[in-house]
Amino acid sequence: MWQLRRDVAGDLTARDNELMRKRVLGSAPLPSDAADSREWLKLQDLAEVEVTSEADGYPVESAFSFGAGPGWRAASPGKQRIRLVFDQPQAIQRMRLRFIEPEVARTQEFTVRWSGSRDEPLREVARQQWNFSPDGSTIESEDYVVDLKAVSILELTIDPDRGAGEALAKLAEWRLG
Repeated sequence: MWQLRRDVAGDLTARDNELMRKRVLGSAPLPSDAADSREWLKLQDLAEVEVTSEADGYPVESAFSFGAGPGWRAASPGKQRIRLVFDQPQAIQRMRLRFIEPEVARTQEFTVRWSGSRDEPLREVARQQWNFSPDGSTIESEDYVVDLKAVSILELTIDPDRGAGEALAKLAEWRLG
């Protein structure tokens, strides 16, 4: 804990350290809270999507519709895969993923991997675990800055309950830029 005292001249000083310069910002939105003006790729024009399963009413393409749809949901429990196969190789500098789980407590793991062609092995870009809890953490949002050149395949694997095989994988949004 900092203890403040007055020095000989009457100025306020911190004991064992100097006072830090500061500025009170008030309640103005921070740059990271501002509306996102980033140009996202129009994936419907650039790639074919492959998916292991999808539930009725939760098509995979709604995860790429910038919040306009319900998002994707698997038709069956267990590990699921969504793969984008680009018509022409793409440069990708940013990935944003958002998962919403308001109903079930579970630990999810996802992995994003990429390749420059169908003949090359997939290389890992990101791996993340998240604990969902209906009483607390119901949304996972990840925003990655990457430097991927000439991407032909981008693959998202979701293990919705770390191997237990009981939960449904869900994806609210996946954006690339």
